[in-house]
Amino acid sequence: MEDLQARHRKEQRDLQSQITQKKKQASKKTRKGVNDECEQLDAELREKHAAELAALDGEPNATGGTDVLGEPLEDLTLKVDGEEATNSTDGTQPAQDDISEPTPPPPPQVHNDGLPNPQTKKPNKAKARLAKRALEQEEQARQAAEEAKDLPDLKQQERARMLGPMAERGLREKEIRADGHCLYAAVADQLEQLEIPLGSGSGEAGGPAYKAVRAAAAEYIERHPDEFEPFLEEPIEGYLYKIRETGEWGGQLELMALAKFYGVDIHVLQDFGRVEKIGGAGKEQAVWLSYYKHGFGLGEHYNSLRKAG
Repeated sequence: MEDLQARHRKEQRDLQSQITQKKKQASKKTRKGVNDECEQLDAELREKHAAELAALDGEPNATGGTDVLGEPLEDLTLKVDGEEATNSTDGTQPAQDDISEPTPPPPPQVHNDGLPNPQTKKPNKAKARLAKRALEQEEQARQAAEEAKDLPDLKQQERARMLGPMAERGLREKEIRADGHCLYAAVADQLEQLEIPLGSGSGEAGGPAYKAVRAAAAEYIERHPDEFEPFLEEPIEGYLYKIRETGEWGGQLELMALAKFYGVDIHVLQDFGRVEKIGGAGKEQAVWLSYYKHGFGLGEHYNSLRKAG
């Protein structure tokens, strides 16, 4: 149970980071659709966790704990004695390794006269339905894995489409570690190539360069809240804390802040050779980044593009 709860907390943290990134990159036109998608993802994860908890022991969480978002786990537990159990109807697939085998019911107690004990507890119908559903989902997951073998490799295709535009512009890629700090680390690498100081936070106690870039982004947003608050769905104080102190992903807003803080144009090379220009400094020197949607394990990712040769 402890291992299962630890994995649930990690999956919830990962999903929260994914939802935050999606919302930050949403435009006014797509915001409603993105919010609906994020709510659906959250609901699907909760239903998956409910199924796994129930499949493990068939009982509600006796500790009365909360998930990593601080919400009660009551809605994740299985109801008993004939009540309906939380069950996914949207086709969400739990991972095959996460499904536990249902425990067979114990044999009925028998009196000395050979007749069943009338006080024997009746089988939990909700628990049985959930176990049946888990087996169905396991089979669906197996079929999906078989079908995925014939799908195109999106990572390989996206990478191939990026190489040509890089060569045309005389650029080569400096791969950045995919750890949540990639945008800031890629910008730091570019600024160092251009011999632009990272800021007062660079080099403190031998800390990584991306921390100075994170501090710069937070500082600019803090000084110019009116430029960013209309795009935020949380208080700006909490948003700034995530930039400075956590591994929260960076996106469009952070690139805008960094372009203005350092007085540079930021060019982002994307799939099919499309280049997005952020800033407006008009200087000859510019920061070049590559952006991948499918190329890395965490999903969206930024690398630094240096001059070839």
